[in-house]
Amino acid sequence: MDTRRALLAALESGPVSGPELAAELDVSRAAVWKAVEGLREEGFAVESTGEGYRAPAEPAYCAAGIEYGLDAPYTVEYHDRIASTNDRARTLAVADRTDVAVVADEQTGGRGRLDREWVAPSGGVWLSLLTRPMVAPARAPQFTLAAAVATADACREAGVNAAIKWPNDVLVTDTAADDADRGGRKLAGVLTEMEGEADRISWLVVGVGVNANLDAAALPAGATSIRAERGAEVDRRRFLARLLERYADLAADPDAILPAWRERAATLGRRVRVETATGSVVGTAVDVDPPGALVVETADGRVRVHAGDCEHLRDAESG
Repeated sequence: MDTRRALLAALESGPVSGPELAAELDVSRAAVWKAVEGLREEGFAVESTGEGYRAPAEPAYCAAGIEYGLDAPYTVEYHDRIASTNDRARTLAVADRTDVAVVADEQTGGRGRLDREWVAPSGGVWLSLLTRPMVAPARAPQFTLAAAVATADACREAGVNAAIKWPNDVLVTDTAADDADRGGRKLAGVLTEMEGEADRISWLVVGVGVNANLDAAALPAGATSIRAERGAEVDRRRFLARLLERYADLAADPDAILPAWRERAATLGRRVRVETATGSVVGTAVDVDPPGALVVETADGRVRVHAGDCEHLRDAESG
């Protein structure tokens, strides 16, 4: 563990003096001072008291703030403004980095599935997580599902009744406009990119965009935000830490991903139309099979859809 991360860990237990830190970390007092100043420059306002260094009562939304108390094996790279966190994560992948969460306050070139524009102004949670899971490329879709579960759970803990539309949209499902909105209003989305060989993934980037503390009026039609739904801002630092921790738990226990996804699904049991590369599939979504295929009961039997654009339909609608 580097001095910076060790200092953050030490601050979790309360005030700690410079000499104590130097002895505990086996570094010079000058190195401790340099690490403290580095945290302050990041925006993590370490306090100097008579008892020693103390963590800020309300850490800022910055790299050190997100890492402070984080129970997940990731380092955080934070940007006030960046074109795309996914693009940055891919650059880090080429540089042989791993287990890095690229976070931005604002994205200027964000995108969703099918290269759709993703509005990503200041106040949202914009994240791309770079990992190198030791699995075959065919199992990559399970990490998209894991990210959707982690995001939905973080939203629920923030007081928003979130559910998942296959495969990667997180919706608010308890609004009066559910029917008109085809099952709910969009709160978040997941975009997964990867590079791999025949037998294993070389790198995986899971991009997550959450409309956190945004005005719903500034969002595209059919979208909402955590702030709009709960009537108050969410602590983005705690929200993102919880999302990362939940994702880490699921990634370490792949057998838990599909059951967790099913429990949070807004799609299962619904009439759906899925636009695929070979045409439309219309029917009732009945299950999700490994590694993430949607099972649709159609007039001609069950169809497994591995990729496509899913729309929730009213029961009266048909193909």
